[in-house]
Amino acid sequence: MTELIICEKPSAALKIATALTNTKIEEKQNGRIVYYKIKIDNKDVLVVPAVGHLYALKEKKIKGLLYPAFDVEWKEAHLVSKKARFTKDYLDTIKRLCKDCKDFIIATDKDLEGELIGYNIIRFACKQKDAKRMEFSTLTKEDLINSYEKAKEHVDFLLAYSGETRHIMDWIWGINTSRALTLAMKKAGNFKLMSTGRVQGPALNLIVKKEKEIQLFKPTPFWNVDLISDKFIAQHEKGNIFYKNEAENILKNTKGKKAFVKKITKKEFSVSPPFPFDLTSLQVEAYKTLRINPKETLSIAQDLYINGYISYPRTSSQKLPPALNYKKIIEKLKSNKNYKNICSELLGKKELKPSEGKKSDPAHPACHPTGEYNEDLEGKQLRVYDLIVRRFLSAFGDYAKKQTNSIEIDINKEIFSVSGTITLEKGWIDYYGKYAKSKDVELPKYKEGDEIKIKEIKIEDKETQPSKRYTQASIIKELDKKFLGTKGTRAQIIDTLYKRSYIKDNSIQATDLGIKLIDTLEKYSEQIIDEKLTRHFEKEMEQIREGKKEEKDVLDEAKQKLVKIFKKIEDNEEKIGKNLLESYRITQEEMNTIGECPKCKTGNLKILFSRKTKSKFVGCSSYPNCKNIYSLPRNGLIKKIEERCKECNFYQVLVIRAGKRPWKLCLTPNCKSKEAWAKPFSEKALPKNDDKSLQGEAFEKSFSKNEKEEKSNDSDTTKHAQDKEK
Repeated sequence: MTELIICEKPSAALKIATALTNTKIEEKQNGRIVYYKIKIDNKDVLVVPAVGHLYALKEKKIKGLLYPAFDVEWKEAHLVSKKARFTKDYLDTIKRLCKDCKDFIIATDKDLEGELIGYNIIRFACKQKDAKRMEFSTLTKEDLINSYEKAKEHVDFLLAYSGETRHIMDWIWGINTSRALTLAMKKAGNFKLMSTGRVQGPALNLIVKKEKEIQLFKPTPFWNVDLISDKFIAQHEKGNIFYKNEAENILKNTKGKKAFVKKITKKEFSVSPPFPFDLTSLQVEAYKTLRINPKETLSIAQDLYINGYISYPRTSSQKLPPALNYKKIIEKLKSNKNYKNICSELLGKKELKPSEGKKSDPAHPACHPTGEYNEDLEGKQLRVYDLIVRRFLSAFGDYAKKQTNSIEIDINKEIFSVSGTITLEKGWIDYYGKYAKSKDVELPKYKEGDEIKIKEIKIEDKETQPSKRYTQASIIKELDKKFLGTKGTRAQIIDTLYKRSYIKDNSIQATDLGIKLIDTLEKYSEQIIDEKLTRHFEKEMEQIREGKKEEKDVLDEAKQKLVKIFKKIEDNEEKIGKNLLESYRITQEEMNTIGECPKCKTGNLKILFSRKTKSKFVGCSSYPNCKNIYSLPRNGLIKKIEERCKECNFYQVLVIRAGKRPWKLCLTPNCKSKEAWAKPFSEKALPKNDDKSLQGEAFEKSFSKNEKEEKSNDSDTTKHAQDKEK
């Protein structure tokens, strides 16, 4: 009797195989795919990895760009997309191994995606109706052994059905809206792939609404009257004064007068420890304290989880159940010199009780450290790990005690006030360290009646400010608050909006194209961007998970809604296309214009495409009068960035390649920032911002070849690109 354990990724398969046996692990290979054979109680067990989703949705009969299309089926992912070709070998390995197995266990991540990955493999590849289910929140040896010994007898079908419904819903929503917009653009005279989606639309709508609010905002002038001493600045009790003569009267009344302390108020208060992290709060805090964007935070946290350092990060929970054995985790963390003192204090407590939030997750606790640690952790991984550990430890800390001191100052019956807050007892703040961002402001010690020496009393001219734009963290927090999307997909949705050129910049600004898309959909198909409709279906899919709704009923309702939506779009295709086309051109012009040409000073450098060499390059808009050009890598998406090169202060672009970390490229051919690329890998550490696949001699040769080709075809190549641009 051979048992097959199906894991989500290769790294997880190795962790699970290592944890479940004390005997030697046999590493096997099927082609290039590695799997493991182990013994558990004299039973042969095969541990095999998937690599995420091995199956994908595909339209049964593709009819070009016709819509609406609802007839979909699951197909092997490598048959659906060329980008998924790498999944074929994994699927073939599973198919071969399952023929000789009698028992099957799913050991993928316990969430919507993980359950669906495992369920699809079991029913399609292994031809089984059911399987056992290992459920774990950490990849530590102890948790994995416990998960195996207490494996559930069945697949979590409700979770799998909910995940399947979400995939189908997103497919029919995304494919059909994208086809509708693309055909509209085609009718207007430009075949440009356009897209939106079930959550993308409402997310973009939120950003556009904010942008319009900022654009329509009209500042209102107001004035503050400040008392400036050599130790503090106090403000008049009226605060923001909207009539200048009123501020001038205060200034007149206080001129040449003495200031005395009228009243001193002290107020003590407690600050409770922070809740442990759910995914959204982790992403928000990492962006706020470490300036790591939400998508990268999730990627780093996932790596930490796979390596056994933290629990599963894609959680909605802010709770730490006692079953985790807090004491054991803290004792493990004590061996790390960075947390030794904190852990010693906590272990000396009579009771370990964490501060917890309201949010919970039926599958996983809040994100927490396992106690495992590797000295090799560095860079962003180390920083995110430290943040998670300190947040966990802080949750067990004592309340912090603070005191706010307020001083009222009387100058000829004009009252000014100043406040400062100091920390009396640090409590949990000491554990959270630099992430607490707690700054004390201590005021001088006065008694009532004391005279205060005035340096100056002045009027400050100010204006009301519009609300701030969303950051990548705050928009994800807003989507979470509005129940739009899932905890694991929100960062990807925002990333997609950037890639579609609907939004730009870190302080998120809607582009002309993004604004026009929302305006157009609002006019001709408002429901597509309606957050209420999206939220309605989010709740319905949650009800599938709870057993209160059937998958078919939810999908049928969605199809009925979409038929009505697309009928209205179809009736207005040409109008929609014309509305979008001009905005698309304006946005592309803006996104591709890098800055003034340093050679001619009259034209602008632009990102252009050469049809002849099939490559992008940067050229001057004043061609043929100016033939200034700069080479770009052949592969990847090229985006302009405002940041100049630190070495030579010249323009840079951002190079984005699938599955790789984006990196900055200076346009100066012989810039010092590129010197490290020419060295062999063994001689240097790779630059943090650069794509490893483009390092070393291979990239140097590729870049040089590209540059030579562009220069040798200077007139021809640039002419093609300029003609296309015109």
